[in-house]
Amino acid sequence: MEFITVERTGGTTTVTLNRPAVLNAINPDMHDELEAAFNHFAADPAQGICVITGAGDRAFCAGSDLKAAVADGVHRGYPAHGYAGLIERFDCPKPFIAAVNGVAMGGGFELALACDIIIAAESAVFALPEPLVGAVALGGGLHRLARQIGLKQAMGMILASRRVDAREGERLGFVNEVVAVADLGQAVTRWCDAILKASPMSIRASKEAVMRGLGEPDLAAAMHAQVSYPAFDAWRNSEDAREGPRAFAEKRAPVWKGS
Repeated sequence: MEFITVERTGGTTTVTLNRPAVLNAINPDMHDELEAAFNHFAADPAQGICVITGAGDRAFCAGSDLKAAVADGVHRGYPAHGYAGLIERFDCPKPFIAAVNGVAMGGGFELALACDIIIAAESAVFALPEPLVGAVALGGGLHRLARQIGLKQAMGMILASRRVDAREGERLGFVNEVVAVADLGQAVTRWCDAILKASPMSIRASKEAVMRGLGEPDLAAAMHAQVSYPAFDAWRNSEDAREGPRAFAEKRAPVWKGS
C-alpha cells in the first residue's frame, strides 16, 4: 500500500489514510487501496472492528484530491463499494469506527458518516463544502446526514456549506464522543474493547438489523423482516447464541467462537 497503512491488533484492523501533506485527500489509487483493505477486513473472520483514521495531526481526510483529479483529466470511477471503498459497502455487518483527528471535509466527512461510530478529537471540523467548488456531495453524505441528524439541521449544513466543530457535531448527534487530541487513541481502544467483549455474531446481527431495518416501511415490517437477514439467521443458529446463556448460568466469562 502506497497511500494507506493497515495494522491489525487483536480483533481490530486500523486503516490510516496516509497522505498528510495534502490533508489525507483521496486520489484514485487511494480509492483502490481502501477498497482492497476493507475487502480483506470484511473477509477475515479474526477481525471484528475496523478503525479508520488519518495520518498526522491536522486532518482525518479533506475529501477528494481535486488537483490530482484535474491533472488526471479522466474520472476513473470508484471501486465496487463506492467512494473510498466504503460508502456503498452495505453488505458488511462488522462495525466501522471513524477516529477523526482533524479536518473531515467533503468526501472525508462522507467517509466518517459511513462509519457506525464517530469519535472526534476536539480539533475536528466537519463540512460538506462541495457547492463552493461547483460540486455536489454524491458520496452518501447528503442522505446519511439527513437521516442521522434530521432534515432542518442537515439542510443548514449542506446548503450553507457550514463548518461544524466536534462539540456541535456531538450535540447534533453524528459524533458519539469528543476527546482531547492526546486522548483519541485511548478513547478508540476503549470503544473497541467494549465491542469486542460481546459475541461477534450478536454484534453483526444487531448492526444488520438496524441498518436493513431502516429501509423497511415501518417498525412492524422491520421486526418481521429481521429474522430473514443473513447475519441474524447466522447468529440464531450459532454456537455463540448457545454459549452466552450457558456462560451466564455457569457464572463464568463466555468464550466466543464467532460462529
